Amino acid sequence: MRKPTSQSVPFLATAAFVSALLVAACLPTPPAESGDITITLYGFSVMKESLEKSIFPGFAARWKQLHGQVVQFQSSFAGSETVTNQILRGAPAEIAILSIERDAQRLQKDGFVTSDWHLLPGKGIVNKTPFVIIVRQGNPKGIRDFSDLAKPGIRLIHPDPISSGGAQWSILAIYGSELKKSEKESGEPDKGRALQTLRAIWRNVISTPGSAREARTTFELGNGDALVTYELEGLLMKEAKAPIDVVTPQATIFSEHPAVVIDKNVSAAKRAVIDAFMLYLWSDDSQQAFVKYHFYSSTNDSFNQANAAFGHIEMPFTIEYFGGWDKAYPEVIEQVFRDQVQKK
Repeated sequence: MRKPTSQSVPFLATAAFVSALLVAACLPTPPAESGDITITLYGFSVMKESLEKSIFPGFAARWKQLHGQVVQFQSSFAGSETVTNQILRGAPAEIAILSIERDAQRLQKDGFVTSDWHLLPGKGIVNKTPFVIIVRQGNPKGIRDFSDLAKPGIRLIHPDPISSGGAQWSILAIYGSELKKSEKESGEPDKGRALQTLRAIWRNVISTPGSAREARTTFELGNGDALVTYELEGLLMKEAKAPIDVVTPQATIFSEHPAVVIDKNVSAAKRAVIDAFMLYLWSDDSQQAFVKYHFYSSTNDSFNQANAAFGHIEMPFTIEYFGGWDKAYPEVIEQVFRDQVQKK
C-alpha cells in the first residue's frame, strides 16, 4: 500500500535502507555465485527498450568492473496484470517492474514480495509518464482532447483493462480529465459528466489488445483512428518515423511505476546483486536512460527538462487525485468502468 505522505516513511529509515543496499553491493560475492549471474526480470510492456538497450548493459558493465563477474538478464514483458498473474502462478521472476501499484500489492498479499518497496528512492516509483492520444498524421479526425474520442464515427484502439495496467491508467486519465476540467469550470468535479464521456468513448472502442505495446502494434498495422496510451509510446513511434501525431490532453494523469523484488524467488546467494541492481534503477545513469526513452525521471526533474519532446500538460494529476490505488480501483475501475460503462 502506498504511504500517503512523506511523513509516513521517515528520512532516516529511507537513508538506512539505501545505505544497506550500497553496502550489499560492495560486499564480496558469495561463493555460490562466483561464476556468471543471471537476473530474471518481468516488466510491463513498454519497459522493454529502456531496460534492454541501456539499463541492463549499464549495470552489467558496472558489476563486471567492480566484481569481475558477468551478469546476464532474462526478461519477459507483457501487460502488468498479466505479468503479475504469471508470477503468482510460479514464473521465476526475481524483480518486477509494474505499471500499477495495485499489482505490487497483490504480490505482497500472496507472500511473493515481503520487503517494503516504499523504502526505496522515490517511494519505489522508478519512473512515470503521462497518458496521451495518438492519431494519424495530420490529425484528420480533429481530435484535440479525450472528449473528442466520444464523437460519432471515431474508431478507438484501447488496451484491455483485465490484462493491462496501462488500460487502467487510461480509464483514470479519461475519467479524471473530465473531473478536473469540470472542477476548473464550476468549482466542483462533475462525476455525471465524467461517466457520460467515458461511456461515449468506450462505445467507440473497436479493439482491446492485451497490453499497451500490443495496442500500439494494432494501431501501427492501420487499425483505428486513435490510440490512448503512454506518451513515451507516441514519442518512440515518432522517432521511428511512423506517420502519427501525438495529442496532449488538457488534463491527464501521470502513471507511476513501482519496481519490487520478488523476495520469494531470490536466493540468499543472489541477494547482493539483486539489491545492487534495484538501487541502480534510481542511479543518475538509469534515470537519464529512462528519460532518453521518454519516461519521466522519478528523482530528478532537471533530467526531464532536457527532453524537449515532452508535451505541455495544462492540468496534470496523479493517482493521489483519486485517493491512491486503494480508492481508485474499487471506486473508478470497478464501480464506474466495470459496472456502469463496460456492463452497459
